[in-house]
Amino acid sequence: MTEKQTPLVQLEIADGIGTIRLDRPPMNALNTQVQEELRDAARQFSADPEVRAVVIYGGPKVFAAGADIKEMALMGYSAMAARAQNLSSAFDAVARIPKPVVAAINGYALGGGCELALTADWRVAAADATLGQPEITLGIIPGAGGTQRLARLIGPARAKDLVMSGRFVKAEEALAIGLVDKVVPAEEVYSTAVEMVRRYVDGPALALRAAKLAVDGGLDLDLASALRWESELFAALFATEDKAEGMNAFVEKRKPKFTGR
Repeated sequence: MTEKQTPLVQLEIADGIGTIRLDRPPMNALNTQVQEELRDAARQFSADPEVRAVVIYGGPKVFAAGADIKEMALMGYSAMAARAQNLSSAFDAVARIPKPVVAAINGYALGGGCELALTADWRVAAADATLGQPEITLGIIPGAGGTQRLARLIGPARAKDLVMSGRFVKAEEALAIGLVDKVVPAEEVYSTAVEMVRRYVDGPALALRAAKLAVDGGLDLDLASALRWESELFAALFATEDKAEGMNAFVEKRKPKFTGR
């Protein structure tokens, strides 16, 4: 029998908000085990109706300082060619959680850590946080969405600057270029992230899912195709109980009570 591995990703649920917490001290380096546990966490929270919103957190000291370089240093092309798609798909599973997701960033979010933060819908950073994609300094490039999600978020020119220089970005610059959405004192990062998504806990879950699908899916389509995609999602919501409740509540001048059905 093989010895059971100690989990490196912890899951918590409180008041409808699920927290995916990296737990691999001291720097939350992203090795293969963390990668696969992130995939499992994304699947679990995606399917759990009790979870209405998600926070990705690395703890009060560091979000994630990148991939496990000691693990990667031993890998050649054939080994990485086999792993690269798994790494990318694990992060994609997090990006596809059909619920509002916010990354709560303390300390460093570098390399794979920055890429993990990019999978969220929003990012809250500590005032002393540092972000970046320093892979170029190792003779490689980001391989888990850093060249793609970053360019879609902050634009290709700024993304090339960060990816091709490998330079670190402090919180205030990250806010200025749109890499993060809010900067707060370090001790308030997690609570701020929770408050950012708390508003969605009692919202219409299927409509929130559709909104996320519409925006994210539309970015990969031409405008005409994206508008058709939006129309399909829009029409589909007219089959939900929440649509009936929301419109009836409007007519009756009361607050709606959504059930997620």
